[in-house]
Amino acid sequence: MAVTAMLSVQTGAAVSTWMFDSTGPVGAAWLRLTLAALVLLFICRPRIRNLSKASLAYAGGLGVTSAAMTMFYFGAIDRIPLGTASSLEYLGPFAVAVLGLSAARDVLWPILAAVGVVAVTQPWLAGFDLAGVCLGIGAGACLGAYVVLSQRVGDTLPVLAGLTLAMVTASIVAAPFGLGDAVRQLDVEVVAVAALATILLPLLPYALEMLALRGMTASALSTLMSFEPALACLIGFVILDQGMSALQALGVAMVVAAGVGAVTRGRRPYSARQGEGAVVRLS
Repeated sequence: MAVTAMLSVQTGAAVSTWMFDSTGPVGAAWLRLTLAALVLLFICRPRIRNLSKASLAYAGGLGVTSAAMTMFYFGAIDRIPLGTASSLEYLGPFAVAVLGLSAARDVLWPILAAVGVVAVTQPWLAGFDLAGVCLGIGAGACLGAYVVLSQRVGDTLPVLAGLTLAMVTASIVAAPFGLGDAVRQLDVEVVAVAALATILLPLLPYALEMLALRGMTASALSTLMSFEPALACLIGFVILDQGMSALQALGVAMVVAAGVGAVTRGRRPYSARQGEGAVVRLS
């Protein structure tokens, strides 16, 4: 179930690219965030009056971060391969995990990840897309903040209520940037693709991660999620026909290995919760 959740995340990202010709990446981001917010509001209607100001602040911050992360990530996969973008985005939670390390020998993991990223992006090639790489790194920075905020939301709110508030906030924040592009060429086909992408990400992964955590620890799940860049390469190849060179494949393997090493040695793995649930990816 955990592996299926990760495959669903990357498949949802790949499917979202089918909307880019009609809505652009930012319009597609807003449309998917809005559909997810509507579905979650149908399932759960949080009673805001019963929530503390701190809880609302965390949920709001999570929503703002989610909006930025989704727009950055969609902008990245519009310009660079899915596996490359996922490897760059993973640097965010990887950095959070590294902050929990204290032993001198743990400096190996950031070095390994840095070498892996250089191998994946290959900045010496003529086709190197600096804007795409910067967008991927921006998505990673947002995902790192998302990890921290999602832990705070999970500690202070029921998971479904926190996710619903975050998605509603994300839709509102992304609207000034993506609403115009999304509605300009909106038709039944675009809405159908957006609905499929919304099911694949975040709704299905959310349900699968909740079920997976009944049979495994949160730290085990976070370790397993370190393999997501490799799964992104697989989905990119199968759905988007995006191949990788041997050097790029080695770079992804380095990023994965660094993630596993950092997460397993960190004090609090990024999908751990003191409350219920797990970190739910939105992009």
